[in-house]
Amino acid sequence: MEPLKHECGIALIRLRKPLEYYAEHYGTTLYGLNKLYLLMEKQHNRGQDGAGLAVVKTQAPPGDEYIYRERALGSNAITEIFKTVHETIAMAHGGTTPTVEQATQAERYTPFLGDCYMGHLRYSTTDLAGLTFVHPMIRRSNWRAKSLAVCGNFNLTNVSGIFDEITAIGQHPRTSSDTHIILDQVGHRLDREVERLYKIAHEEQGLEGMDITHFIEDNLDLTNVLHRTSPIWDGGFVMCGMTGSGDSFVLRDRNGIRPAFYYIDDEIIVVASERPVIQTVMNVTYDKVLELNPGEALTIDNKANPSITQILEPGELKACSFERIYFSRGSDRDIYRERKMLGQLLTPAILREIDGDLTHSVFSFIPNTAEVAYFGMLEGLNLELNKRKAEQIEQVLGTPDFDAQLKHILSQRIRSEKVAIKDIKLRTFISEGNTRNDLATHVYDVTYGSIERGVDNLVVIDDSIVRGTTIRQSILTILDRLGPRKIVFVSSAPQIRYPDYYGIDMRHVDEFIAFRAMIALLQERGQQRMLDEAYREAIALRERPLTEYVPNVIKTLYAPFTEEEISAKIAELVKSDSIKAEVSIVYQTVETLHEAIPHHPGDWYFTGDYPTPGGSHLVNDAFIAYYEQQYNRK
Repeated sequence: MEPLKHECGIALIRLRKPLEYYAEHYGTTLYGLNKLYLLMEKQHNRGQDGAGLAVVKTQAPPGDEYIYRERALGSNAITEIFKTVHETIAMAHGGTTPTVEQATQAERYTPFLGDCYMGHLRYSTTDLAGLTFVHPMIRRSNWRAKSLAVCGNFNLTNVSGIFDEITAIGQHPRTSSDTHIILDQVGHRLDREVERLYKIAHEEQGLEGMDITHFIEDNLDLTNVLHRTSPIWDGGFVMCGMTGSGDSFVLRDRNGIRPAFYYIDDEIIVVASERPVIQTVMNVTYDKVLELNPGEALTIDNKANPSITQILEPGELKACSFERIYFSRGSDRDIYRERKMLGQLLTPAILREIDGDLTHSVFSFIPNTAEVAYFGMLEGLNLELNKRKAEQIEQVLGTPDFDAQLKHILSQRIRSEKVAIKDIKLRTFISEGNTRNDLATHVYDVTYGSIERGVDNLVVIDDSIVRGTTIRQSILTILDRLGPRKIVFVSSAPQIRYPDYYGIDMRHVDEFIAFRAMIALLQERGQQRMLDEAYREAIALRERPLTEYVPNVIKTLYAPFTEEEISAKIAELVKSDSIKAEVSIVYQTVETLHEAIPHHPGDWYFTGDYPTPGGSHLVNDAFIAYYEQQYNRK
C-alpha cells in the first residue's frame, strides 16, 4: 500500500562450456544473455530506477574489447539495456543473430557474447541519482586480471571509514559513493594480488611474456582480495565482482542480512537474490538451489571452477524479515507459507477488535502484496468459526428442532470480499495539493453493496503500515464510502519504529507513523523532557568509536507506552474529520513475527536492535537530525 524503495537485485551467470555448445544444444548463441534477461526481469520487483549489465569475453583476442557494459535509468531500464545489446549484436552480424556455425567467431569478436555475465537492478536508497551511480561499476586496465566490474545489493554504514583507509594509502577517489569506494578498495587489493603473482612468475619461476599473463590469470585468488578488504565492511550486503580474466565472486555479509542463492551444474553457474527466480529460469527444483551462508563467498576461477570459502566469521544470524514479509517474490515455497502464517497468527487480535462478531464483519485486503497474508487470516478465522460451530452443535444435540438449528449453524461462513480494486490506469501526476489529494482518493475502486451500511465491521489487511499517509489521504476515505460501522486496519508486519541502514529506504525517523504517534503521546503526557535527555545522550554517544555498539536512544522514548497505546494513537493520526466510521489498527507483534518467520530474525526496524555497530550509531544520528530540525536546537 505504501511502496518502499528497497533492496537491489543481483544476477550473475558463468557459462562453463564454449558458446558453440549452447548454440548446438539450445539453438541460440544468446543463451547466456537470455538467461540473464530472465533473471533480471523476474527480479523486477527489486529495482525500479535503473538497471545495468556487464559481460566479460575471456576469448577476446588482444586489441579487442573484453568487458562490455550497458546501463539505463527508469522503470523500463531492463528493456532498454537488452534492446541496445541485441541491436549491437545484430549490427555486428548484418542485422541477424550469430548462427551455430558462427558461434566460435562470435565468442571471440561479437560484443556482449561472452562467458561471464553480471546484472543489477537498482533501487536507490540514497540521494545519489544518475547513470553514474547505476551498477555495475567498472575499473579498466590493460591487464585483464586487474580489470574489475562490481555490483551489489547493499548499504554500508561505515563508508567514511573505508574512504579514510583507501585515501591513507594514497588513492584519490573521484566520488564518495559507497559503490565507487568499494570498487577502488577492491581494485587496489586486486592490483596487489596480480603484482604478487607477477613476482612469483617472473622472479621465482623465470617466466616471460604471455607465460606470465597466463600464470597470473590461472592462479588469481580472489579470496585473498576478499580477506583483505571485506572485514571492515559494516552493513548488510551481497557483493559481486568479476575480473576481465574471467574470475568472479559473490560475498554475503557476516550476519546474512541480505539474501543470495546459487545453482551449479555442468553447463552453468547462476546467482540471484531470490531462490524462486533461479528455479523458474533454470527449471530446477527447490532443493537444487542453495543459499550462500553468512560470511561465505562463492568464487569462480577463469576456468569456471566454483569454490565456497568462509571469508568472514559468521556473526549472529540477522537475515532480513522484511524480505519475507514484503520484498521477495511470494512464489517461494517457504515465503508463501510464512506469509500465510503471518495472517493466521493475527486472528486473536482481530477477534478482540471486532468483539468476536464474525456475523457482522467483512474481511478483505489491500491489493496486491497482502493477498497471501489475507488467505492465512481467512484460515485462522475459519478455524475459529469451526470451533464455534462444534460448540453450537454440541449445545443443540437432542433438541426438537435439531435439524433446523444444525442447518443454521452449518450455514455460517466468514464473509470475505474484495472490497478494494486498484485502478491501475489512474496516476496522481498533478502536483497541486488539493487536486492531487482528491485524485488519490480514487486510486482504488470499491465494491459497493459488499457492506451493510452502519452495521458491518470492515477488516482490511495490508503487509505493512509505514508512514500512514496513504491510509489518511486515500484508503480510509475510499473504504468509508461503503458505510461500515468500524474499519479495522490490520498490518501483517509489526510497528515500524526505526530506520533501516542495510538496503531499505527507511532512513528518517519522522517519516514513520509509529514514531509520530510516540511523539504525540509524549507531548500529551507532558514528557517532552525525555526528548531533550535523549538528544543529549545521543550527542555524547557520538564520541564512541564507530566499531563499538552504542545504546539506541530512541528505544527509551518508546518505553513508557504499550504497543496498544501506540496503535491507538496511530489510528487517531490517520483518521481525518471526514471519516464517519470508527477506526482501529491491529499490528503483528514481534513475537508472532518470529513464530511465523523463525529463520529470518532480523527485526531492527521493529525492535531497534541493530545487527552491526554502524546501525546503532546511525539511528542516534537520525534522532539528532530530527531533534535539531524540529526544535531548531544545536
